[in-house]
Amino acid sequence: MRTVTGRTDHVIVVGAGLAGLSCALHLLGSGRQVTVLETEPTAGGRAGQMRIGDYTVDSGASVLTMPELIEDALAQVGAPMLDLIKLDPAYRAHFADGSTIHVHTDASAMEEEVRRVAGPAEAVGYRRLRKWLSELYRVERDSFIGANFDSPLDLLGSQLASLVALGGFGRLGPAIARYLSDERLRRLFSFQSLYAGVPPKRALAAYGVIAYMDTIAGVWFPRGGVSAVAAHMAKAASDAGADVRYSCGAAWLERVGSRVTAVRTTSGERIPCDAVVLTPDLPVARGLLGLPSRRVVPLQWSPSAVVLHAGVDRSWDSLGHHTIFFGRAWDRTFDEIIKRGRLMSDPSLLVTRPTATDPTLAPDGREVVQVLAPCPNLWTSRIDWPRVGPRYRDELISVLEQRGLTGFGSSIDEYTLITPADWEAQGLGAGTPFSLAHSFRQTGPFRPRNLVTGVDNAVLAGCGTTPGVGIPPVVISGRLAAQRITGR
Repeated sequence: MRTVTGRTDHVIVVGAGLAGLSCALHLLGSGRQVTVLETEPTAGGRAGQMRIGDYTVDSGASVLTMPELIEDALAQVGAPMLDLIKLDPAYRAHFADGSTIHVHTDASAMEEEVRRVAGPAEAVGYRRLRKWLSELYRVERDSFIGANFDSPLDLLGSQLASLVALGGFGRLGPAIARYLSDERLRRLFSFQSLYAGVPPKRALAAYGVIAYMDTIAGVWFPRGGVSAVAAHMAKAASDAGADVRYSCGAAWLERVGSRVTAVRTTSGERIPCDAVVLTPDLPVARGLLGLPSRRVVPLQWSPSAVVLHAGVDRSWDSLGHHTIFFGRAWDRTFDEIIKRGRLMSDPSLLVTRPTATDPTLAPDGREVVQVLAPCPNLWTSRIDWPRVGPRYRDELISVLEQRGLTGFGSSIDEYTLITPADWEAQGLGAGTPFSLAHSFRQTGPFRPRNLVTGVDNAVLAGCGTTPGVGIPPVVISGRLAAQRITGR
């Protein structure tokens, strides 16, 4: 494994999101001096927090899986893990035919749920699928998801044959269909590929590991919201000696030849360093490094999302902590978002009610409801979001009222709407919080690497580099970036 050259005593980490904080903790554990620069007044990045009137909401990630990765990062400095609540069910799923499926991560409970809604043959298929997903994760965990790649040849290890034998380089949709014939169940174990930016019919079966994380390993929630994870990690880093600076970003990098020698902050300070880790999205990171924004092979970006954060004065029995409302259309939905650059004509929506688990996020008797609607990114379609956004908000409210959330619109006390234009204003490429799509040429060793060509002591972390999108991969990316500095 290649590492940065020269001294690495003092490392500046740009960004106090989960990737940057994971990297900082691993660097501190190896004895490095660490300075963390964060533009915002609090930690979190795409797993941050904001206030809407008297309501507290997670401004980004809402689904927390694989908390042991966070625990491992904290253990590098001897910090304890924060308390988490395991969600059961992990999801509720409502379908256009009026049926509901509760997704349990316990094998017996989920087998019984599958038998209830789809019959004994599907329950047997679920058991077989669960075994396949678990084996897929075991094979990929260290050699595919958790590894630094210097070359595609690095794939030629002992686990590659196992991954091929498991069908990991086939397509996810057909792989799930080998085990389940019920269309509703197929959706539940493949919709996660949308976050990877690829329809289930085209996604690599290897990305079944995302379904493993959601439906087998379990979904968790910390009191205070997902953003509490970042706050806890930031405090652990600070307590371990890191200099964590908020409202202080990186304006530019000083270079002498092929080495970064200092970071100039947005407050005008010059901070010398031996190495730098950049966690902003790729366009911002490349700008700081002075690299050209255009590439010989253009990047392919994931779909984006519109998110309605609302404080409401009532709740609904059909809402759990995480609830998916599936429309009738499925393949057409992916075609509209990814290929045609259109809004969903028959939306499938993720609705999160964090107050189901932590009522303190809202005033007494009120709830936080967050609606995530996948949509085209700004590279696929330049929708005029300042004009379209308010109308699309009303459409989403209408859809949810038709699907059982009667009076949702009139119940809204406070709200804010986040669109691709807002994501773009935050520096996210193509206006998407899901970064680069996980197409074959942007997967594993073919994804933009975390070592920067032409800069000897700069490393990337975050969802635009290895291994990819989502809280677990982002936390892993911080560890992988630290390894590029410290060695194995």
